[in-house]
Amino acid sequence: MGSCHSKGSHCVKDILKEIVRVQNEVAALDHCCDTSCERSIRDLLSPASENGNTTIPFLLYCKDCKPFFASGLKKKAMEAGYYCIETPVFKAKKFVDDNCVKLELLKPVSAHAHWHKCDKKSVCDALHHVEEFESTGICTTVDVNCFCGITCLDPITPAAFTAPTSHPALDSE
Repeated sequence: MGSCHSKGSHCVKDILKEIVRVQNEVAALDHCCDTSCERSIRDLLSPASENGNTTIPFLLYCKDCKPFFASGLKKKAMEAGYYCIETPVFKAKKFVDDNCVKLELLKPVSAHAHWHKCDKKSVCDALHHVEEFESTGICTTVDVNCFCGITCLDPITPAAFTAPTSHPALDSE
């Protein structure tokens, strides 16, 4: 059996292309994924929806198959210091060249408690009680060639950023 890592070999990709081709022959495309990047793009642009959504939030997966989390700091408005925000959910802002894209960090908001990535075992655990996402204004630039997967969420309009309340563990550092 040949190695999938040899130059020019695309065994997984070729098999998946064939699976998709055959599935498309036997089923209508209307029964596609309920949540996918293609559907989110179509829903955002759909004149029928007229829901005012402005964003397709998404998650990225690194080549080691782990979700990509980015963090950034936002200066506190009325006091000294910064808020630290860490999230696996992003909004694409713009390409800065063919391979690099500027992403805005979208802050998960939960009514149950503060969201802390480090307390969670997986993205599903981390985002389980999230009700909405806030636009943080914090951006990071990434090389798209560093990722091997993307999962799009349903289109949304991010809420305005609200400063978190004091968190004892963070304030003591």
